[in-house]
Amino acid sequence: MAEPRPETSLRTRAARPSGEGAAFSPLYRQIKDLLVQSLERGEWKPGELIPSEIDLAARFQVSQGTVRKAVDELAAEHMLLRRQGKGTFVATHHEARVRYRFLRLAPDDEGEAGRAESRILECRRLRAPAEIARALDLRAGETVVMIRRLLSLGHAPTVVDDIWLPGSIFRGLTLELLTANKAPLYGLFESEFGVSMVRADEKLRAVAAPAEVCPLLNVAVGTPLLQVDRVSYTYGDRPMEIRRGLYLTDRYHYRNSLN
Repeated sequence: MAEPRPETSLRTRAARPSGEGAAFSPLYRQIKDLLVQSLERGEWKPGELIPSEIDLAARFQVSQGTVRKAVDELAAEHMLLRRQGKGTFVATHHEARVRYRFLRLAPDDEGEAGRAESRILECRRLRAPAEIARALDLRAGETVVMIRRLLSLGHAPTVVDDIWLPGSIFRGLTLELLTANKAPLYGLFESEFGVSMVRADEKLRAVAAPAEVCPLLNVAVGTPLLQVDRVSYTYGDRPMEIRRGLYLTDRYHYRNSLN
C-alpha cells in the first residue's frame, strides 16, 4: 500500500476528534512542530536562512498560508527572525534584537540606560544539589557547572547571577573560556556547545540582601533586592539552565509585557 502524502496524514491527524486517539491539533501547529524538530536536529543553524514559505509548503504539501501561520508563531516566540526583503532566519543570541530578550530590567529614567557589562566571578564543576538536579532532569549526583556572574548596567553593579548547567553537555566550559568570551553568555552556549535557549520560565520575589553578595553590589546587608529564579529551555522543552539572579532595583524596574 502506498505511503500517504504528508499533507493527507497531517490533515487526518488534525481532523481526528479528541476522543479517537491523538488529541486535536490544528494543521499549522503540526507544521510548527515539524519546523521545531528541524531546528532541534540542527538542519538550520542559528543565524542561517531557512527555506522560503513556498519551498516549505511544497515540502510539507500544505498551503503557503498554513506555513506562514506556523512561521509567524515561531517568530513571535523568537525562534525565528523575519528580515524585510531578505527572508526568515534562525534566531541567534548573537543578534542584537535577541541578545538580552531574557533580561527584563529597565531603567526608571530612560535616559540612564547604559551598556551591560558582564564579569565572571567563579566557574566550577560539582555534584548537582538535589533541587538543581530535579529542575534540570538529571540523576542525583550528576555533575553540573556552576557559574557566578556580576552584571553591571551603566558601570554600576546591578545583578549577581548564580547559574547551573548540565555538566555532560557543557564539557570544556571553564573560567578561562568564560573570561575570554566577548559574546553574550547565551551566544557562547550556542556557538561553542550547540545549545540554543529558546524560552524561559521565571519566578520573582522580594528578598533581603545576604551578606555574601553585599560587597559585590555595594549595598548593606538587608537591602531590598529582587530575586529572579529562571529555568531556561532549549528545543523540545528540555531544561538547560537554572539561574538565580539578585537584582538591585533602586534605579531599575522589572518590565514585562502581558498578552
